[in-house]
Amino acid sequence: MSNPESFIDEVTEEVRRERLFGYFRRYGWIAVVIVIAIVGGAAYVEWQKSRHRAESQAFGDAVLSALEAPDAAARRAAVEAIPAEGGRAALRDLMAASDPAGDRAAAMAALDRVAADASLSPVYRDLAVLRRVILAGADLSVPDRRAALDGISAPGRPYRALALEQMAYLDIEAGEPAKAIETLRGLTQDQEATPGLRRRAEQMITALGGETQAG
Repeated sequence: MSNPESFIDEVTEEVRRERLFGYFRRYGWIAVVIVIAIVGGAAYVEWQKSRHRAESQAFGDAVLSALEAPDAAARRAAVEAIPAEGGRAALRDLMAASDPAGDRAAAMAALDRVAADASLSPVYRDLAVLRRVILAGADLSVPDRRAALDGISAPGRPYRALALEQMAYLDIEAGEPAKAIETLRGLTQDQEATPGLRRRAEQMITALGGETQAG
């Protein structure tokens, strides 16, 4: 019985092999396409990474070169001339607005561009709003500045603590020191506030005649 059983096993194995080859001939192209897609996708990702690194390096080099200009006006012009898109364009505009002494209107316009670009991360847009409120100062009414800060002082916003600090200063400007002290006292206990911000809040509370600890 062993020989017939062996023969049956061999036939069965041969049938399986033929079926396997048949499946491969019929569907093997799918495996080839998958392999090509995987290899091609990996190559494309690496190419994208390489291009991104090159663009980032070129942008950084252009910024460093612009900052070597001899005066503020020349530096601003050189920064504004750097070609950029997306987040890099936001960084360029924020840098152009970092030294507004020579051309305040241009600085405000650069900040407006960043703040108005809905495609950008809140990290860029909120910073532009915060910087614009500080730069505008008394040229913008207290209610208008407060309205701008309200939008970036909500929980989860990247510059919430800094916005609250500015709102406390607006309270002082509006003749509401008690309200300012309350806001500043909250900042002294705020885990999102930096040590420097907490120190500033404590100093301001003392200057206003308040206590740094509630109660």
